[in-house]
Amino acid sequence: MSKLKACIFDLDGVIVDTAVYHYKAWKRLANQLGFDFTEEQNEELKGISRIDSLKIILNWDDVSKTDEEMQELATLKNTWYVDMITKMTPKEILPGAKEFLALVKANNYLTALGSASKNSETILKQIGLTHMFDALVDGNKVTKSKPNPEVFLVGAQELNVKPEECVVFEDAIAGVQAAKAGKMKAVGIGKADVLSEADLVIEGLFEMTIEKMENL
Repeated sequence: MSKLKACIFDLDGVIVDTAVYHYKAWKRLANQLGFDFTEEQNEELKGISRIDSLKIILNWDDVSKTDEEMQELATLKNTWYVDMITKMTPKEILPGAKEFLALVKANNYLTALGSASKNSETILKQIGLTHMFDALVDGNKVTKSKPNPEVFLVGAQELNVKPEECVVFEDAIAGVQAAKAGKMKAVGIGKADVLSEADLVIEGLFEMTIEKMENL
């Protein structure tokens, strides 16, 4: 069995919770198109790229748009979202995230961010955690949405480690599936019954220790 050498972290729901900002932006867009968008629906879009999320939303309400129109709508949603995240502060880091990142670094593990978001750099800068990551892989570097493992495989590649030497921290089912598809260990953050495919499920990074990680 390969010894773990690297930790790959999803961003939304693991390091920070930007779901509320995605929700507000998608809801505003849906309302502008003449239908509603619920928080429950927003949960179903976790870990999915912007354009794929838009396709799902339009499909729910049987709305048809051309590729060009979809790009315009996705850009509009992102403009509203970016306007909100550029006001984020370090206070929005989820409990235990900063501390666990520091612990991982102190124990000589490599770290990467593996997120579908194209705005991850902006968010990390706002919350002051950019320096905690050896590699940053997001929607600007990959084209396939989770559960495709591309984002995590590129992360391993950039860290120069094998996939089986990585552990992924994820809060979405699609993210856990992506980690497993990439032959990586997966720690789910959330509910055990939802993230049943993960090797370990915790409530948040405040529950995580190096010992728990090494026991994977």
